[in-house]
Amino acid sequence: MHLDDRIARRMKLHDLHILMTVVEAGSMNKAAAVLNMTQPAVSRSIAELERTVGVGLLDRNARGVEPTAYGRALLNGGTAAFDDLRQALKDIEFLADPTAGEVRIGCSPILAMSFVSAVIERLSRRYPKIVFHFVIEPIEALPRELTERNVDVVIAQRLGAIMDERLDFGFVFDAPFVVAAGAQNPWVLRRKIDLAELVNEPWTLPPRTSALGSTAEEAFRASGLRYPHTTVFVLPTEVRISLLMTGPYLTILAGFALHVPAWRSAIKVLPVELALHRVQVGIVTLKNRTLSPVARLFIDAAHEVAKPLAKSKR
Repeated sequence: MHLDDRIARRMKLHDLHILMTVVEAGSMNKAAAVLNMTQPAVSRSIAELERTVGVGLLDRNARGVEPTAYGRALLNGGTAAFDDLRQALKDIEFLADPTAGEVRIGCSPILAMSFVSAVIERLSRRYPKIVFHFVIEPIEALPRELTERNVDVVIAQRLGAIMDERLDFGFVFDAPFVVAAGAQNPWVLRRKIDLAELVNEPWTLPPRTSALGSTAEEAFRASGLRYPHTTVFVLPTEVRISLLMTGPYLTILAGFALHVPAWRSAIKVLPVELALHRVQVGIVTLKNRTLSPVARLFIDAAHEVAKPLAKSKR
């Protein structure tokens, strides 16, 4: 019997789900408890899968079980298969009621607080039954959330090339990088400032090893300046903004961060020219993955909200 025939006639989604649970749990006993099954029943299911595909799927060791190379390949396909089934069910739900459904959005905290919240507010007014799930992660972690199909779309700034060939980046809007300070900082009274004047001021910047940290470092290098005196290294933008509001610090951030209403009066952009390209913000999706109708509605709403931002050259 050819492999395709074995799959069509004998492989069961239930057995595939059990395999995924066993690998996630790390042992047959733990998986049995999660699945509310007996351990022998779990073992029989795995054995049946192994007979169907003709290779071993799990390695047993003192710590439990680990997938073999064959098992990992089947798990990757199983993840995609279950995701496609979920998307199909979402399509059916949407056909039954086009105003309801769920969408899972991956983004950084700062975009969640600003642009993405504005998109959700607009879409919720039109379709109040839609449920939104946020997955908040640093920029570097978001591609994994997509490839593991934990989210439908990612909203993120593009820092360099998209290295993962499995992903697509769709431009939505761009924004400048700016130097910002708290509203009480004496530098906000100046009408023009050269970046060199600020090198010895106390700064809070992202770690130099991060993508945002590299961008900040490039701003000084492009102006022929040494790296500034940095008092606090911290990655999350919202933490750096909090420091600006309570202390004498300066920072470099993307201009869209200041669209958060609570910060508009507390944080000011200094009149400093940075030799940096505008940061692009876009929608990242997994290639060859069919998006649910609700995810497509979210993408359309994102482009609508972005229209004023695209025209702005702040």
